[in-house]
Amino acid sequence: MRILLAASEVAPFSKTGGLADVAGSLPAALERLGHSPCVVTPCYRQVERSGARLREAGQLFVPTPAGAKEAHVLEGRLPGSGVPVYFIARRELFGRDGLYGGGNYEYPDNLERFAFFCRAVCLVARELELAPDVFHLNDWQTALAAAYLRHVYAGDEALSRAAVVFTIHNLGYQGLFPPWRLGATGLARERFNWQELEFYGQINLLKGGLVYSDALNAVSKRYAREIQTIEGGYGLDGVLRERHERLFGIVNGLDYATWDPAADRHLPARYSPGRMAGKERCRAALRRELGMRDGPARPVLGMVSRLAEQKGLDILLAALPAILDLPVDVALLGSGEPRFERALADLAALNPGRLGLRLGYDERLAHLVEAGSDIYLMPSRYEPCGLNQLISLKYGTVPVVRETGGLADTITDSVNGFTFFEYNATALLVAVRRALAARANAAFWKKLVRECMTEEWDWRRSAGEYARLYALARSRRGLPVPIAPEQAPAEAPRKPSAKHASRKKAMKPKSDRADRSDRSDKSDKKAPSRRRS
Repeated sequence: MRILLAASEVAPFSKTGGLADVAGSLPAALERLGHSPCVVTPCYRQVERSGARLREAGQLFVPTPAGAKEAHVLEGRLPGSGVPVYFIARRELFGRDGLYGGGNYEYPDNLERFAFFCRAVCLVARELELAPDVFHLNDWQTALAAAYLRHVYAGDEALSRAAVVFTIHNLGYQGLFPPWRLGATGLARERFNWQELEFYGQINLLKGGLVYSDALNAVSKRYAREIQTIEGGYGLDGVLRERHERLFGIVNGLDYATWDPAADRHLPARYSPGRMAGKERCRAALRRELGMRDGPARPVLGMVSRLAEQKGLDILLAALPAILDLPVDVALLGSGEPRFERALADLAALNPGRLGLRLGYDERLAHLVEAGSDIYLMPSRYEPCGLNQLISLKYGTVPVVRETGGLADTITDSVNGFTFFEYNATALLVAVRRALAARANAAFWKKLVRECMTEEWDWRRSAGEYARLYALARSRRGLPVPIAPEQAPAEAPRKPSAKHASRKKAMKPKSDRADRSDRSDKSDKKAPSRRRS
């Protein structure tokens, strides 16, 4: 199949979060399965600074309310593959330091920026004669492309033969804008109704992606079920329950070319399941790096994270004093909400040599934390898929995770990690104690670490499920299927019962920045009571 994947960020060219990793890895895996993918993304300043070799591929004249505006199309390649990447370049819109905003604010013209990008996605497919069988759209920044394909280009022969698949990476960020800005999208006013783009009086771009696409996907099966509840649906649970037969869950893969302790160039020593001496050297290097006292007998608990409530920082901070009373040390790398940064810095000052803290992000140190830790902490409030638990498995760093979203789908208690369900500090502390008790049994721990390191979560598995989802989307649209659909790509998540849904507390859509480092504390506020959407 010919697949056009549109994403607002693509590693290694631009990145703020996990979406970039998916957009940079999935197309290459699809190519290895024999498909013909391409990627379309904005040409940010990050792209210019990445050192990517780009060539001019064409020009577009993109309709806007102020008339057609020119955009240059630059072409590159995903590293290690033949997958073409088309960058939409218009400096006034995308030539900025941030992808979605700067500091604690979002760019006020994000609606115009991504409406322009979504129009360009459609035009690239037509003008470069890409003839996609499937448009694969991701998150709210690309959702308007689904609306344009259905309402603006419905009569275009080159585009009407494609199905649309929409992936939800994090439902909490929806692209919300006031209704008087609908004109910036170029869509007719009748699109602003409760069955399409209207959401409690606002424009909701992500909702448009949900209602205009042929198939929907969340990045884990558990998350696909969770977003159909009032608690996890951020006001869109009604839409998702109504479309549950088109909603699937596919866990992201892990790029083992980047994350493999046997070949990791960031590590001072490499290791594998049969040769583990290198992990001890990595642990010693991590202690030195973060100013932790020598203590080879004490295990290290590691964490690399955005410091936000979504990632469980509130319960982690509540549990850390008790954790540091145990014979362990803690290594923590991350940045995010100022309140969490300050609290962690204060705690590190009270526990010198025991809590090694580095605020910010450092790719080399992130690899070292994964390799040098014995246990990895992921106490997330919610986690659509999660990547670090998969990395930790490969690095023989046993995960302790909250049983939610992709964490629940990938970690089985006492088999390849330790889990807890209740979202509180006590449950986290109990899980940590259980992990430490298991580590005290040397034979059991050795077997557990080997089990973790030999699991496979590569992109080939995920790409095969996506290929079946693409075929299913075309079939449901009544289009010819280039390959046999075989079976549903993943078990369609059960539609939660009304009784279950009514017990849950509604969640309010968050700030629409994709790097969203400092707004997760709003995740438990109630959405409006009107249930039209």
